[in-house]
Amino acid sequence: MKILLAALVSLVISAVAGKMLIPVLVKMKAGQSIKEIGPTWHMTKQGTPTMGGLMFIIGIGAAILLLGWPGMLAGDYTHLYVYCFALVFGAIGYLDDYQKIKHKQNTGLTGIQKFLLQLAAAVAFLCLMRFEGLLSPNLYIPFFQTHLVLGWEVYLVFAAFVIVGTVNAVNITDGLDGLSSSVTIPVALFFAVLGGYWGRYEQLGIFGGAMVGGLIGFLIYNHYPAKVFMGDTGSLFLGGAVAALAFAYDMPLILILVGIVYICETMSDILQVGYFKLTHGKRIFKMAPLHHHFEMCGWNEKKIVTVFTTVSTVFCIIAFLAVMDRYQI
Repeated sequence: MKILLAALVSLVISAVAGKMLIPVLVKMKAGQSIKEIGPTWHMTKQGTPTMGGLMFIIGIGAAILLLGWPGMLAGDYTHLYVYCFALVFGAIGYLDDYQKIKHKQNTGLTGIQKFLLQLAAAVAFLCLMRFEGLLSPNLYIPFFQTHLVLGWEVYLVFAAFVIVGTVNAVNITDGLDGLSSSVTIPVALFFAVLGGYWGRYEQLGIFGGAMVGGLIGFLIYNHYPAKVFMGDTGSLFLGGAVAALAFAYDMPLILILVGIVYICETMSDILQVGYFKLTHGKRIFKMAPLHHHFEMCGWNEKKIVTVFTTVSTVFCIIAFLAVMDRYQI
């Protein structure tokens, strides 16, 4: 019940926040700059307000504080750790968005600046979770209900790069109206259901429920044609939240399943660039990342969002079946 209420509270607050936030962003002239290397028809989106991710960041924060309060009184702050970690990534995204708006171009922080900030945040989060006894270097293997024992130092390096990779993969997925938010809703729902199903992770379930509600509230304004974009503020926050939830549940390998769309988007980009360099100009895809390839094949944005979200949903169901027997209910 708390998880459902968290979703409802977050939805309402996010939707209301959007009503107030969008006019402010317009007044600030916080418009998105569109890359010239993307599909030409995307230029019509030039100037659409960005940093709209603030609305679900606010909604999620309010919901987890309200519905997670009893658990906090009992000493369980896991959901707050996840939120604060995601918030750090959202702050990095905000800096990036601010630089883009200030200089009226599509480049903000440099790649190395973002990488170092993200890596530092990931290491700090992992050390905190380890200190609190919420994370072990025993790598849980979905489907097989077993663990691969790693040394803490090896696990730390592995985990830090998984987190940074996940965050940036979600960021790459944020390329069409409603795409990243729609694809992430079943991922958040997966973590919400696990929290309720297992019981011991109720606080994380509340966070997952709040994510679902916040993203639905955001989609009111972000569905095609979008009135606002989440910006790096929102996409890096979402990436941080998804990665942090996987580690807070102590099963990072589940990201392979629940994050299948993010992985495909990122791999399409890597393969395209690598193949282009190796063959001196040839391409695998008509355009990368993957959602642009389908656009160039004639798919409209609504179809791409629907198909990608369906794929995400199917793999989240598979992920649930892969881990549901981890604990005795």
